[in-house]
Amino acid sequence: MGNKTKPQHKPKGKAKKEKKGIYDDIKKELEKQKTALLAEAGEIISSGLNPGTENLPDLSDQASAEIDQNFTIRLKEREQKLLKKIDEAIDRIVDGTFGVCESCGGEISLQRLNARPVTTLCISCKTEQEKEEMIRR
Repeated sequence: MGNKTKPQHKPKGKAKKEKKGIYDDIKKELEKQKTALLAEAGEIISSGLNPGTENLPDLSDQASAEIDQNFTIRLKEREQKLLKKIDEAIDRIVDGTFGVCESCGGEISLQRLNARPVTTLCISCKTEQEKEEMIRR
């Protein structure tokens, strides 16, 4: 029995290294997204959220400018959350836990990871989570 257990552990380690290699492309894509989000955020900070809109004479123009500014702020908040998820996904790639469902511990398909690299749930657990959210509404 002891001899059968040892060989099983070696392929798992090898498979883990092979998956890290597969995930390198995903990691590069995540890093590109992160760089683009940070660059965009830097542009907004340097130019201001809505430059030149503070002295609009027409109340409807002022209201419209405020709505635009609030919308921009909400988008930035979403991007900030995405940046956090990107960092967490990169950390999981580095520590070897990327591609493992945090709910059931099963493997997340490569197809799903390519489509949504920041995911932490396999498709079955995500579907179940969404069903539960629909019931709560």
